[in-house]
Amino acid sequence: MHLGQLPLTLLVLMLRGTSETCTSRPHINAVEGEPFFLKYCPLSPVHEPSTTKWFKASESDGKVELRSSSSPRITLHDYVLEFWPVELDDSGSYVFQRGNDTHDWKMNVIRRSKHSCFTERQVTSKTVEVGKALQVDCSHSYYQDLVHRTALYKNCEKIENNKNPSLKKNAEFKDQGYYTCMFFLHHNGKLFNVTSTYNITIVEDRSTIIPAILGPKIEHVEVELGTDVQLNCSAWLNEKDYIYWSFHRKDGQDPNEHEGEEIKIRTSEGKWHASRILRIENINKKNLNFSYNCTVSSDKGPDTKRFILLTKGRGDIPGHVFTRGMVTALVISGGILCLVIAGVIYRIDLALFYRHFTGRDETLTAVVDEIHSLIEQSRRLIIVLSTSYMLNEVRYELESGLHEALVERKIKIILIEFTPVSDFTFLPQSLQLLKSHRVLKWKADKSLPYNSRFWKNLLYLMPAKTVQPRRGECEAEPVLAGSCP
Repeated sequence: MHLGQLPLTLLVLMLRGTSETCTSRPHINAVEGEPFFLKYCPLSPVHEPSTTKWFKASESDGKVELRSSSSPRITLHDYVLEFWPVELDDSGSYVFQRGNDTHDWKMNVIRRSKHSCFTERQVTSKTVEVGKALQVDCSHSYYQDLVHRTALYKNCEKIENNKNPSLKKNAEFKDQGYYTCMFFLHHNGKLFNVTSTYNITIVEDRSTIIPAILGPKIEHVEVELGTDVQLNCSAWLNEKDYIYWSFHRKDGQDPNEHEGEEIKIRTSEGKWHASRILRIENINKKNLNFSYNCTVSSDKGPDTKRFILLTKGRGDIPGHVFTRGMVTALVISGGILCLVIAGVIYRIDLALFYRHFTGRDETLTAVVDEIHSLIEQSRRLIIVLSTSYMLNEVRYELESGLHEALVERKIKIILIEFTPVSDFTFLPQSLQLLKSHRVLKWKADKSLPYNSRFWKNLLYLMPAKTVQPRRGECEAEPVLAGSCP
């Protein structure tokens, strides 16, 4: 470099150092073989001079300070670290230090494609609506002052435009593709190139829609002769589309048919909603079973809806019959509702009345369980033979005792003939299996004393039990024995 070129070079570096945006992303990609830079911008104005340093950090070598003499490809300009060019070995972490302030980046160098003019991983995607402005600006804010020549490529084929390599036009579907801006610049007597690639996708105009009339394609409208009717046709459409009615007859248009003005409103979403009314006065037979067509006209194609007028059928319910039916239904519904409310309020009274009316007794089953429990806890069942004892209320008690005695053999039965019984047919057949010596006869006055044969036999048939005597009483005395000597 000649000495006369030094002031110009310094001026270019100063402009690049002050006008370029900062490298703010912590993770960045670079393309192998192209110039690249890292730039730090202080958060606050710098008032005092301070030494700036750049470092490369790695797990193997640790933190190594970078200098201009470290490599002929590395250039340091205060807040900027430049690579001429960047290579695969330059991948790693970089740290900028100025006094106590530090900032670090992690850079990944992508291998250059040998079969394409751009690298897929370093492409910026853009979507443009057809008919809208398509612009590819081939300018580089950092290297622009060093750019010697610029070329624009589409799908790696050069677009011939010597005056302006940028692209600006209304988008067409054929414009879709990869656009690459290639900047040629000189540094230390060598020629380098920097690329910026955009993937342009052309889509349909989102503000343009296919028009559609709302509602069914055929709508039948019931009318009465001599009355008026309004047919409303509504549709979603574009700004330049419009709605019209068509109902031409061979005998000419009915003078009672009037087409209203189109009303078009743009919604907050940018869509257009339109409606148009056809008013038919004093309907006659010529208006019936005739198609009134509503059509929306558009560059995207028409859409049509048919309205057909029909008289109300003879089978319709007369007005007075319908009114009576509605009144009857309301009265019945009100009566049912009152009954439900009364049932909720007087539910306790109704339950008590039902119990009294049916004579329902829920306590008998509790009685049965109690009898069964007492029998299971007993060792003897004493049955006093008499006709009154064999009532239904005690039938279950007798059957349960016999079951325990004959089947499970957990209890013994003692029969007492309280009054002479000539007919034993009222007794269950199971009593005939009992031994005869277990039947005790009550002999009126002879059986009254405690030391009579009746009480001794009863005591004998009862389970043995020892009673602790009280003071002044005999020890080990039977329960039914007489007094102590």
